Amino acid sequence: MEKERQASRKRLQKRAGDTPTAEDVAVAAGVSTATVSRYLANPTSVSEKRGTLIRMAIESLGYIPHGAAQALASQRSRTIGVIVPTLDNAIFAEGIQAFQWRLQEKGYTLFIASSDYSVDEELAQAERLVSRGVEGLMLVGAEHHPSLFELLEKKQIPYLYTWSFKPGIDHPCIGFDNYRASAKLTQFLIDLGHKQFAAIPGITRLNDRTKDRLAGCLDTLEKQGISLTADRIIECRYDLAESRQALRKLMKAEPKPTAIVCGNDIIAMGALLEAQALGIRVPEDLSIVGFDDVAMASHIHPALTTMQVPSREMGTKAADYLLSRLNEDPVADHLELEAKLVVRETTAGVSH
Repeated sequence: MEKERQASRKRLQKRAGDTPTAEDVAVAAGVSTATVSRYLANPTSVSEKRGTLIRMAIESLGYIPHGAAQALASQRSRTIGVIVPTLDNAIFAEGIQAFQWRLQEKGYTLFIASSDYSVDEELAQAERLVSRGVEGLMLVGAEHHPSLFELLEKKQIPYLYTWSFKPGIDHPCIGFDNYRASAKLTQFLIDLGHKQFAAIPGITRLNDRTKDRLAGCLDTLEKQGISLTADRIIECRYDLAESRQALRKLMKAEPKPTAIVCGNDIIAMGALLEAQALGIRVPEDLSIVGFDDVAMASHIHPALTTMQVPSREMGTKAADYLLSRLNEDPVADHLELEAKLVVRETTAGVSH
């Protein structure tokens, strides 16, 4: 048997110019073609030993499965889609990476699309992904075009929200409570003795996460008898230059704010840079907080106080949810994760 296998491998090597087939993989691995087909459709459907032999044969031969034929045979594309608002935000990248790793473990491929914070563009991207045969879809936030859900329900494609936890809505979601996280961050500043506040949220239009964060901040201040007038709230894109301009404008107010609540870490970093350029001491004269806890937040000077978003855990749990739905395994439609306050060097008590 071993001699026959070696002879077969030699014959395969002689055909180096040919494109390797599933039959070639079967011969090299010493298994049947049917076993190879089962492995390609679902790696967990064969024993670990046979799976290792097939994988080694695939790698040594350079075999690439024909996706269309494989999908036709199994009636499954083994692809999942994700639509994010932007690819510029590092926090989305972290979540998507964890999402992809978990899908990859189970033999799935990920398609990524960006909506540029437009529900119309998101719908168009979803239609393209569905036309490519994606079996599931991960979405960000809770504001979407109504036709999106009609499309997904018609095609019976499982989906879920991420980055927002809203158990009151009739859609599956895995995320955290942006309102509650922002309220906790604002209360931390109040407890430090701050009374003069300003806010630089992101753009609230069509962004429920930004709306919830701003509302959590304002409501918490209201409970302490602190009201922010319109000139103390400046919306801006997640952009260093824009947030620097916003900080410069806010610091012209009288009395000057002693605490700035920012919609995310990029905005907070821009505010910090501008404060330093204006000669404002942080945190002695001004406390600045962000939201997300991107990698850079702990490396800038002074290091940024922020809310740590469970982006990696969210990505992994989102993949687990869709995989469970596709396998028809029982799974909860709502899962709340925790955003944690991380206190660093950009916050301090009010100096007198």
